[in-house]
Amino acid sequence: MSDSVRIAIVGSGPAGLSAAARAAQLGLSHVLLEKTDHLSDTIYKYQKGKHVMATPSQLILRSDCDFDAGKREAILETWNRQAAELGVTVAYQAEVKAITGSAGAFTITTTKGQTFVAEAVIMAIGTQGNPNLLRCPGGDLPHIQYQLDDPGEYVDEHITVIGSGDAGIENALGLAADAAQGNVVTILNRGADFARAKSANVKLLMEAGEQGRIRIMTETSPAEVRPGELVLDTRDGQETIRCDRIIARMGSAAPRKFVESCGIDFTSEDREAFPKLSPVFETTNPGIFVIGALAGYPLIKHCMNQGYDVVEFINGNRDLKPADEPILEAKFAALPGTRSVDEWLELLRARVTILNDLSPLQMREFMLDSEVRAYKAGDVVFERAAPGSSLFAVAEGSALVEVNPTDPSVTVPIEQGSIFGEVGLISGRRRGATVRAGAASIMVEVSRTAALKLMASVPAAKRAVTRISIERQLLQIFGPGLSTDDVAQLMESAEVLSVRAGQPIITEGEDGTDIYVIRVGSMIVEKMVAAKPVFLSYLPAGSYVGEMTLIGGGKRTATVKAAIKSEVIKLDGAAMRALMDRKPALLERARTMMASRQDVNAFIESRKDSFSGAVDMYSETARFLVDNGIGEATDVLLIDENLCVGCDNCEKACADSHEGLSRLDREAGKTYAHLHVPTSCRHCEHPHCMADCPPNAIHRGPDGEVFIDDTCIGCGNCQRNCPYGVIRMDSVPPPKPSLLSWLFLGKGPGPGEPSKKWRYKHAEPGVEKPKKAIKCDMCSGIDGGPACVRACPTGAAIRVAPEDFLSVARLERENG
Repeated sequence: MSDSVRIAIVGSGPAGLSAAARAAQLGLSHVLLEKTDHLSDTIYKYQKGKHVMATPSQLILRSDCDFDAGKREAILETWNRQAAELGVTVAYQAEVKAITGSAGAFTITTTKGQTFVAEAVIMAIGTQGNPNLLRCPGGDLPHIQYQLDDPGEYVDEHITVIGSGDAGIENALGLAADAAQGNVVTILNRGADFARAKSANVKLLMEAGEQGRIRIMTETSPAEVRPGELVLDTRDGQETIRCDRIIARMGSAAPRKFVESCGIDFTSEDREAFPKLSPVFETTNPGIFVIGALAGYPLIKHCMNQGYDVVEFINGNRDLKPADEPILEAKFAALPGTRSVDEWLELLRARVTILNDLSPLQMREFMLDSEVRAYKAGDVVFERAAPGSSLFAVAEGSALVEVNPTDPSVTVPIEQGSIFGEVGLISGRRRGATVRAGAASIMVEVSRTAALKLMASVPAAKRAVTRISIERQLLQIFGPGLSTDDVAQLMESAEVLSVRAGQPIITEGEDGTDIYVIRVGSMIVEKMVAAKPVFLSYLPAGSYVGEMTLIGGGKRTATVKAAIKSEVIKLDGAAMRALMDRKPALLERARTMMASRQDVNAFIESRKDSFSGAVDMYSETARFLVDNGIGEATDVLLIDENLCVGCDNCEKACADSHEGLSRLDREAGKTYAHLHVPTSCRHCEHPHCMADCPPNAIHRGPDGEVFIDDTCIGCGNCQRNCPYGVIRMDSVPPPKPSLLSWLFLGKGPGPGEPSKKWRYKHAEPGVEKPKKAIKCDMCSGIDGGPACVRACPTGAAIRVAPEDFLSVARLERENG
């Protein structure tokens, strides 16, 4: 048995190395246990030539080892040299398999039978050795790997990177860095935002996508791995791509079995939960401390600061404050009372439901990206129709939501611990109501970026946000007259299902009484008539289906399937029936909807012989529209080519209404029969353009319009993220002479968008105007409505909500 040391440090990554350096500097006996033959295995395994970032920039570095942004090789060389200079004691190839004993006399045993005795143990083992595995058919094939050491090793391969964090992005960039390698690189992101990644990495990825070096596929996940190809679930259905190699970088989790065997408890049963820690990093087993990625802090600068701090704490320095203390003190300075930073963090964590499972360390990082404010009773938190995508949490007091625009006294309370503003977070809509403080309150405002990061990294937080948003969606859809208690039983049965495009949630002829609420996306309803599927209707987000068999019994009378990749809330039929029995008004509304749908079914059956051609044409036209983005639209421009004379008045009017820049390309787009879908914004229910907008410049107006405000920085992310090509980057042209000057004096370029030649000739000398994102805003704020529709001399151009246009009721009217 070796001699006893004051501190044993397990793992020589940034956190462990920094801890060992501090111990050496203080003259404390120590040993740094590393399972490999080199220091900092995590950084060592970074891909060759990787640029390592030193974020967050506002956080000072507190360590005896230097660290600044730079190449992986240079950082490792610096750390190796400084570890030797400081006299750090390292035991290589010492993989720890067990830690026993108690504070003052721990015994650490390695897989090779070595033993070390220490008064205190610091665990800095990270999580990279326990990656999240690909779980789909074919997920065990040999061409799947979870680590990329040298991107230069791979030549002329079709490589798919799975993962939306920094590791996945950096791997994709490395594989696509040299065009001479000939790699075809695709990166998959299950969501629309790269919430976990650093903004600098996201910017580089988007630039690579724009240059055609990387194919970026958002809202996409692997469905099946095959030799040489990969089947994907995309927002528009399944797609198969060639794939010679998969680099899966989907995060990692703590080696929980080993950590728990050391007597350490976790914050929850979630696989990605972290150990319970005190403010000084001590676990539930006194004398054992956890720092670094295992504590929930993956950033290198954080890890190194923790390594320094924990040794100071073990050495008796209880007056030392974390490096981020001044930043957090400033955030809490305006709040009432005399609580310390630690006390404020604990109060917020304990009282706000979505923060309950965060450790004190995670709370510190979370608050660096959030704001906390005090409100007096009656203070406005935000106004109805105001832009905003942040989330608010009530830590003390309450909030009042003014649900009646004409009567501010009609309010719904939001109690302490709950959240509000989740609609803006999820869909980007303007604030749906004015919210005031109901009493003296303390509220946390969480930026959209911070909220998405929280939900992506803390499963319990995501569940809490999802549960609250589902509850409110059910109250909105099935109300009025329902309370939280009324839907409690429904909530117990509620299950959120992800549905790929074309996948049915209800199939005609089957048994079933469950109800489905469309949470995200849209559905189409079809019925088999004369062995042909007839399109009955389109259902946008916020609709529900399934009530016909619940109320009337029998088999399902139609098939309901996803128009695009969607989410539905599945509700137990028995629980829904019990609620209807308790609430007759809800049952009556459901019966009214059911009767309307029965009328549509009866109409189709009764008229199928007399206008079968019209039914076929309607169904084909409806499917064409859904396939071309109408499945997620809230407002779409259509042109009847039987009426269109090609005058381009619509484009000219659009330009003249918007600083000389048209938001419409009439000739572009696809046509079926006489119906044309030009290139113009669909104002999607969940806009893709909002993903990764650095200044949060994209909002939804009170009439549903998606618009870009003056804070646009011209980064082009929205243009790259839009799947319909309706956003362009351009600078505002010089002002044109008036229309009368053009008519009578021949001055100016005339109606519509001026030519590039005219713009160049009349540009202000020496001034290059910055480009910004240009897209349709539905002529928000302009009297008379959309200029494209008003300017059409034949009535060929119409703007419609798809649920109004795609309906058999319209077909019924047209066929008498």
